[in-house]
Amino acid sequence: MALYILKRLLAMVPTLLGVAVLIFLLLRVIPGDVVEARYLTQGSQFQSQELMDLERKKLGLDQPLWKQFGSWMSGLGRLDFGLSMWTASPITEEIKLRFALSLQVAIMASTIATLLAIPLGILAAVKQDSWVDYAVRVFSIAGLATPSFWLGTLMILAMLIIFKWVPPMVFTPLWVNPWDNLAQLIWPALAVGYRYCAVGTRMMRSTMLEVLREDYIRTARAKGLWLKLILTRHALKNAILPVLTVISMEFAFLLGGLVVTEQVFNLNGLGMLFVEAISHRDYTLTQALVMLVATFFLIVNFVVDIAYAWLDPRIRYR
Repeated sequence: MALYILKRLLAMVPTLLGVAVLIFLLLRVIPGDVVEARYLTQGSQFQSQELMDLERKKLGLDQPLWKQFGSWMSGLGRLDFGLSMWTASPITEEIKLRFALSLQVAIMASTIATLLAIPLGILAAVKQDSWVDYAVRVFSIAGLATPSFWLGTLMILAMLIIFKWVPPMVFTPLWVNPWDNLAQLIWPALAVGYRYCAVGTRMMRSTMLEVLREDYIRTARAKGLWLKLILTRHALKNAILPVLTVISMEFAFLLGGLVVTEQVFNLNGLGMLFVEAISHRDYTLTQALVMLVATFFLIVNFVVDIAYAWLDPRIRYR
């Protein structure tokens, strides 16, 4: 097991290197750079080609691509993301607070999705083709068909019209004021969590139905074991593996993929930072964000793979 973990950790290195090369080249294939973006925004500041070339030299954009890439990679090796080309502030400071916001929303949404999807999926499978099953299926299909940003808009309108109240518009860290923090973030977490709960519920129902038809489940029922014991000890650990994969991947996606939902709830998270960095042609900030999300994806995938062995003892890593 220890050798397997070491191999998986080492395998992350070439993966991240490939991501780094890809994002570095793709950003420079796109026409324009941060200097031209600033010229279009501020007009009069960079009107001559000489001033624009001087600004590119200050940012290191006049250097060969291999030298720019080497300089960036050496900084990554020291866990130094450098400075933002647009604001000239440290990228670590730009990301720190927004990462905390996006991570908290992702954790809350994934928790809500998991707590709803697993019991509802099991209930629908056990009560197959009953009114309970149909109700759960309607609930899940409605979640699949409802965009989270539209549901968030309805939530805000309902709170405003019915209760004459809207969530706080300024983010407050959890450790500063837990009440204001939860009052703001619980609503986007519910809107997003409902969407991913629907995906998990459908998956949980399908896998549970498949497991309940296995021979060892029939044998356990023939021995007179309680249904609750059969579900928790025998069926759940086998049925939950695909659900765990889906929810974990959605959790990793939530870290930087909630651009529209963040706009609806006025959240300045990583999704909004992605949009700003790309629109400003901020190479260093965009590269840092992509590497952060890619690393997060790899870590989540690694943890899920390790959890498989605990959930299903038949899985042995060598």
